[in-house]
Amino acid sequence: MAQITLSNLRHSYSPNPSGDADYALKKIDLTWNDGGAYALLGPSGCGKSTLLNIISGLLVPSEGKILFDDQDVTSLPPAQRNIAQVFQFPVIYDTMTVYDNLAFPLRNRGRDEATVKERVTAIAEMLEVTDMLTTRAANLSPDNKQKISMGRGLVRQDVNVVMFDEPLTVIDPHLKWKLRSKLKELHQRVKATMIYVTHDQTEALTFADQVVVMQEGEIVQIGTPVELFERPAHTFVGHFIGSPGMNVLPCDVRDGGAFFGDELIRLEGPVQSNADGAAEIGIRPEFVSVSGNGSGLDAKVRKVADVGRHKVVEAMAGDRRIHAILEGDAPNAGDSIKLAFKQSQTRLYKDGWLASTPGEGVQ
Repeated sequence: MAQITLSNLRHSYSPNPSGDADYALKKIDLTWNDGGAYALLGPSGCGKSTLLNIISGLLVPSEGKILFDDQDVTSLPPAQRNIAQVFQFPVIYDTMTVYDNLAFPLRNRGRDEATVKERVTAIAEMLEVTDMLTTRAANLSPDNKQKISMGRGLVRQDVNVVMFDEPLTVIDPHLKWKLRSKLKELHQRVKATMIYVTHDQTEALTFADQVVVMQEGEIVQIGTPVELFERPAHTFVGHFIGSPGMNVLPCDVRDGGAFFGDELIRLEGPVQSNADGAAEIGIRPEFVSVSGNGSGLDAKVRKVADVGRHKVVEAMAGDRRIHAILEGDAPNAGDSIKLAFKQSQTRLYKDGWLASTPGEGVQ
């Protein structure tokens, strides 16, 4: 295992980049600690697979360095980086048994058969495939094939990092939760450095201790799942994480307050003195309350979705859509309602970036 450091990293597929728009990855400085579980999360085209390929050695970055511990591996090919990679589609040999598939990475490196048997047996037990060891891989279900692909990445003990590139994309939804749980359990047992690339927030948040959220080649926030949900550093993070995502409303900042139309919206605390740019209010649907009268924004219910554990109310305040998540009774479509925001969870953003700070005594 290794600590992985990305220093002043940038990458462009253009031979002569002239500005940020020409870079698939903009400036990145990042350290992943030895033995951690990390996720790269973002939409298609945000640069996460490019970054993964640079770490693995499939791409050489236009600028910057990659360090494994203190060793500069920037120019080393994949074979010299001691990495294991699990891809979207299982990489296994259908004509081999499960045992031989798991043994292959070790035999390929000249390990003795006693070591091979010990490691294969241990990994098979962790993956709960011991009873399949004599089965040909061609006869396995898709989820078990992906298990074996994961096992091939974990069976070696000399790897610096195990990387997963959208490994559950082709797995049936009802089996995904099993593999997610198994992968988390495997990390806790083998303590290898693992990096998981996905566009699926559920996969990222259930697997990783730290999530790196990317947008358009930039890292917009690094944090625990709780930090990303409770305090998004950027409106993109608030919108991308959560279902539905954070409500983002344009506002005017004047007289020390934020106004949506003529309505004063009380924020979590003071606005940062150095914050400039277009102002927006961010509030998650979980912290929006609905009433038939009283104080708050005037709105009209557009629709209500019952998702089992709670109801999602979609309302229009003027021409702006606002979501609220409610437990118990909910209004009906067409009802006129009042929307109130929990002050401690109502934040100001300037040009997308968090621009308010928590205030003492705010509830």
